Amino acid sequence: MATLFVTHRACIDHDPGPGHPEQPDRLRVIQRVLEAEEFMFLHREEAAQGDIELIKRVHDPAYVDAVFARIPQSGAVSLDGDTYISAASGEAALRAVGGACVGVDAVMEGHERNAFVGVRPPGHHAEYDRAMGFCLFNNAAIAARYAREKYGIKRVAVMDFDVHHGNGTQDLFYHDPDLFYCSTHQWPLYPGTGDPADRGCANNILNVALPAGAQTAELHAAFNDYVVPGLTGFKPELLIVSAGFDAHRNDPLAGLCLVESDFSWITEQLLAVAEQCCDNRLVSILEGGYDLPSLASSVVAHVRALMMG
Repeated sequence: MATLFVTHRACIDHDPGPGHPEQPDRLRVIQRVLEAEEFMFLHREEAAQGDIELIKRVHDPAYVDAVFARIPQSGAVSLDGDTYISAASGEAALRAVGGACVGVDAVMEGHERNAFVGVRPPGHHAEYDRAMGFCLFNNAAIAARYAREKYGIKRVAVMDFDVHHGNGTQDLFYHDPDLFYCSTHQWPLYPGTGDPADRGCANNILNVALPAGAQTAELHAAFNDYVVPGLTGFKPELLIVSAGFDAHRNDPLAGLCLVESDFSWITEQLLAVAEQCCDNRLVSILEGGYDLPSLASSVVAHVRALMMG
């Protein structure tokens, strides 16, 4: 078994408009760096087109219909102050969902040890009935629902290391004791959620807040003291990772100070959790990261660690 890279050209075509931070070049640079010789043994698969009915079992069906109804013929349309859709956004969103499900299939059926799903638009800010923070549908939450329905597993955890709190995933997991959401994030920061006091219906929400300027030492303490014990205590049957790389010190949208080696270390810790709890089953899904050189080098560090896991 190896690591699977899942992506699709349609996810590049989603265009929020000139100057938007969540730009198509994010995925272009990821695809380019993963063509390097060191990744010649990385398995590759195109993202399938996601099932709209599956999306509607996670999100409000009326909201899902409204998003697709508003896809323009040309230009960009705003769904909220930060979130825009273009003519290609419908297929991109379906490929993002479908790519996450391809990753789930690969690890649940034992074809691959783990997977990195490089898709956009991202998903962790998308709530039950609301687009937000560049996100249309919650790819990680939909992947968790898909895994439970198709493979009959019960307990799924999402670990989110994006610099911004995944309010959407927390919202969708909050009242289900068999879903666990863990997040390390800068706090306070957009979107204003992520208070460590939020614990979910059964202590199934774990928010680990990091102050602006936090570096390697604070990251290690967060994982050693909270993240790893929380995840292993939950004992997931599948670990899904919301992999945001905007906690890098060069990212323009936040103020944490991580570097590439920190993302390697995070990945190693999560692989160890997956080995201990769920037969190595780990699916990583791209979220944020907006400084293109840092995004590219951080993804290299992440995928390299996945392949060595």
